[in-house]
Amino acid sequence: MLLAALLIVASFATALLSAVAGFGGGVLLLPVFVAVFGPRDAVAVLTVAQLASNGSRVWFNRHEVDRRLVTIFAVGAVPAAAAGALLLTSAPLPTLTRVIGAFLLAMVIWRRIRPHTARVGDRGFAALGAASGFGSALVGSVGPMVAPFFLARGLVRGAYIGTEAASAVVMHLTKLIVFGAAAVLTWHTGLIGLALAPAAAGGAWAGKKVLDRLPVNVFIILVEAGLIISGLLLLITG
Repeated sequence: MLLAALLIVASFATALLSAVAGFGGGVLLLPVFVAVFGPRDAVAVLTVAQLASNGSRVWFNRHEVDRRLVTIFAVGAVPAAAAGALLLTSAPLPTLTRVIGAFLLAMVIWRRIRPHTARVGDRGFAALGAASGFGSALVGSVGPMVAPFFLARGLVRGAYIGTEAASAVVMHLTKLIVFGAAAVLTWHTGLIGLALAPAAAGGAWAGKKVLDRLPVNVFIILVEAGLIISGLLLLITG
């Protein structure tokens, strides 16, 4: 019971963080899930829980979602997420996790030195979707990796949260289909993820209430602080 309560609280808290910053929930949940379920099952459970969290954020910010950008992102994300999911059983997860962590820290430095260089065109965004889909399939969530690119497109607050979440939903749905076909997602892991879905949805709702009252400059600082924390966590736990 204590373990179940811990997972519920962790799912709620990290979903709240994601609803405010647009990312971070999956990254913070990953070490917890790995400790409880092991690396393979952790990714499957995390995918189900993140689908609920991201889906809730899409709904709460549905009027501000940039659907065109989501479509461009999906062009690269869907096939890459499928390929990454197929490689999950043999991928060197610790190495990849550390690489992503180092990348996040580098992105914060990059944004501070040259804040406009992270903006990419439509083709670049499709390539970003491919990289994100592949990485997400292997480590469960790479939301912090794409954060600077969404911000560089001028998206803030609800537009950023909803658009990034919708892009993540596309990846998670693709991964779940492949995980199910490859027997990575079992009834056991699927039910655990579904059991955590209400907590994730509740955290997304609470985070939306916080987001509506958050000044834009504070929002940007919060996002960059989250990138640094997420990067350090991935380097330490990888």
